[in-house]
Amino acid sequence: MMGAETITLGCRLNFAESEAMRGLAGDDAIIVNSCAVTNEAVRQTRQAIRRAHRASPDKRIIVTGCAAQLDPAGFAAMPEVAKVIGNADKYRAAAFSNENRVVVSDVMTAPAPPVAAGFLARVRSFVAVQTGCDHRCTFCSIWQARGASRSLPYASVREAVARELDAGAKEIALTGVDITSYGEGLGVLCQRLLADLPQLKRLRLSSLDSIEIDEALMELVAGEPRLLPHFHLSLQAGDDLILKRMKRRHSRAQAVETVAKLKAARPDMTIGADLIAGFPTESEEAALNSLRLLDDCDIVAAHIFPFSPRPDTPAARMPQLERELVKARAARLRHAAEERRTRWLDELVGTRQTVLIENSEKGHSDNFAPVRIAGSKRGDIGQARITGRDNDTLIGMFE
Repeated sequence: MMGAETITLGCRLNFAESEAMRGLAGDDAIIVNSCAVTNEAVRQTRQAIRRAHRASPDKRIIVTGCAAQLDPAGFAAMPEVAKVIGNADKYRAAAFSNENRVVVSDVMTAPAPPVAAGFLARVRSFVAVQTGCDHRCTFCSIWQARGASRSLPYASVREAVARELDAGAKEIALTGVDITSYGEGLGVLCQRLLADLPQLKRLRLSSLDSIEIDEALMELVAGEPRLLPHFHLSLQAGDDLILKRMKRRHSRAQAVETVAKLKAARPDMTIGADLIAGFPTESEEAALNSLRLLDDCDIVAAHIFPFSPRPDTPAARMPQLERELVKARAARLRHAAEERRTRWLDELVGTRQTVLIENSEKGHSDNFAPVRIAGSKRGDIGQARITGRDNDTLIGMFE
């Protein structure tokens, strides 16, 4: 697709949305689709803007996304930025073409956006099924940037998936801010897509709220091989008191039980998870409970975030831990997660895995282990024998 260059930070939803926006600005523009999940993400957004301007000083830089929605004035004040567009406006061509330097509407009253889809350059295509969030986790500002949860119409989602498959996508990943809140149920949505689109051979799901995994989705886990066996769960902590202070809706025991059910339904299921280290008031015992959750939930792909106090959130007003302690706990959690992941990858050596190559010679197995296969090319898929490991990447050979 011709149009603006895009620079995407943050979640998979942003990648899909960047593709949807590309054609709204001309070749003389760079669209920076920002992230605001942590203070570090905002810093990286600003860094990306400055880097883009140095590399292409003649191009207009248009900033959109969650960080732009939350702090439009701050980004408009950057000399490198030509225009700031909020989340409620970023699909409107008029927002890109009008003379206003800042176009940011009230995201809380915005209608549901069109279905964003794209990222075919890596063979896997992300398709948005919802946006926004109705929950109010005390550490999170994304609901302020995205608005209320809005599910996108099934017919539009189906058409977008079919379009991506027709364009050559080998794998579809459904994404959103809180996809388990999808109106008719995420499991029903997946069942309908798989029934209506027999050409859909590989279906992945982005981050899931474990407490909202429904029975229809569990049925697919148990009996539908086209639903790929890797779930990334938004767990955040492994201590009940911290979970309550986060205003999460699950307990530690419920998280462990959910993983046990998933693995009982499909033994090759692998689990990833988001975990926050150093949440306000976190005791050493609470931190150790999160550390133990790695083993209790058999987590092999952990995203570890040192707690970052976001403006205008309840957690920012809670008693904070010393930053050095937060960093130390995050490092400990990250080290333990890396050791578990290394053991898991070692266990896969000598096995056979179905692998989809997304870039030159590198892709992922069904259970989302990174695999490199010499001589392969983007889009290749098949059974591979895993012969070794190179750091975080398995080495294999197609049979």
